[in-house]
Amino acid sequence: MAVQGTATLDFGSFPGTSDATFVVTGQTAILAGSDIDAWIIPATTADHSVDEQRIEKIIIMADTIVAGTGFTIFGRTDCDAPIYGKFNCGWVWN
Repeated sequence: MAVQGTATLDFGSFPGTSDATFVVTGQTAILAGSDIDAWIIPATTADHSVDEQRIEKIIIMADTIVAGTGFTIFGRTDCDAPIYGKFNCGWVWN
């Protein structure tokens, strides 16, 4: 069975930035060759409605596995302008 969880990508206060990261830790069974994935979960945060989270152009990538520890989730805008605030993110590995 895959291990899964949630995280919050924080692009900071307005006007924000174009990149954000979240480090997933506590994954003692993860291996250097494990498959990992992450995605935006459209759910309300203090900064954004469900609709805003659904339409914002954010590229999400899970990478940089540290065996026995975890991995990093990277988010960046898919445009030239920065974004601000917090976005919900789901993740899974197996």
